[in-house]
Amino acid sequence: MKVTKLTLWSVDLTSHETYYMAEGKTCATVESHVLCLETDTGLQGWGEVCPIPHYLPAFAKGIPAALTEMAPEILGMSPFGVDAPMRKLDGFLIGHEAAKSIVDMALWDLFGKAVDQPLYALLGGRTRRDMPVYHSITCIDPDEMARIAKDAYATGIRQFQAKLGADADWEADAERLIKVREAVGPGPLVYGDWNCGATKLQATRTGRAVRHLDIMLEQPCKTLEECATVRQATGLPMKIDECAHDLPTLLRASELGCLDAVALKLSKFGGLSAMRRARDLTVHLGAEICAECTWGSDIVTAASLHFAASTPQGALLNTCDLSAYVAPRIAPDCPTRKDGRIAPPEGPGLGVTPDLSTLGTPVLTLS
Repeated sequence: MKVTKLTLWSVDLTSHETYYMAEGKTCATVESHVLCLETDTGLQGWGEVCPIPHYLPAFAKGIPAALTEMAPEILGMSPFGVDAPMRKLDGFLIGHEAAKSIVDMALWDLFGKAVDQPLYALLGGRTRRDMPVYHSITCIDPDEMARIAKDAYATGIRQFQAKLGADADWEADAERLIKVREAVGPGPLVYGDWNCGATKLQATRTGRAVRHLDIMLEQPCKTLEECATVRQATGLPMKIDECAHDLPTLLRASELGCLDAVALKLSKFGGLSAMRRARDLTVHLGAEICAECTWGSDIVTAASLHFAASTPQGALLNTCDLSAYVAPRIAPDCPTRKDGRIAPPEGPGLGVTPDLSTLGTPVLTLS
């Protein structure tokens, strides 16, 4: 079985509400790309990547160019033994993990369909029936954030990510965390995420103002060393996100003592193949995993759910149903959250079927 055709679509995804983050970052309408790899047997494998602005060293308009560059290597590839062709791509084009993640995802989908197995079976075996979902709360007025948290709690959500830093006001950030914590009561996980947008001083002042509460901090500063300083100064557990993107950064975060939890995201690491290696190391280091991607709709959500469902017991913190935050739905048969939890799709490969009418006209076709 060989890949004989590559087709790429661009789809604008609009958030149900604008997400405000630190340093002026916003997420409203963003461009996602959907890839189909077709083989000489007629099987199709699907992938998706959505690098939101100001987050990754990647941008949406760069995906078609990177795929065009890699096309001579992709066409003719076999999906069996996905690690090997992906390592070949790594040698052909250095970096560009976001573009590689969409290829890797589609190859895994093909692999699962070829052997008639769901991806979770191929990624280590299913370890749980379903997974806890966290709900991300945009950085707005503290009372409004508390209302959003309370509404999400009523649907069964028990893990809450509060975005911080949109106004660079450490006292307002402390109030946000306090009010979200009060809104959901004791027990649920609450963590504040600056997306690298705080100084050590701002994050430390916020952390010390809430350290009497059950709160976790997420990626306050731009470097692991700064995050470790905040972790030590506040005594609060730390989740690393942007700074964890390969095995050396995971090891460094652990050495610095700030790897209590980590977001493993497909687009950061370059796909499921690299994520498996990162997961093995993270489990060894004793940190808990948020299994997800940067942004996107149903296809990338499905891949994240298969990865989460095959993560060893005791190592999964949560996952994210990204498609619940945006419209349109790309694959209507993708699972949705229920009672604060979500299960992976059934069926071979990713187990989802994109709606071609939603995808529209391809932006790239190569064969």
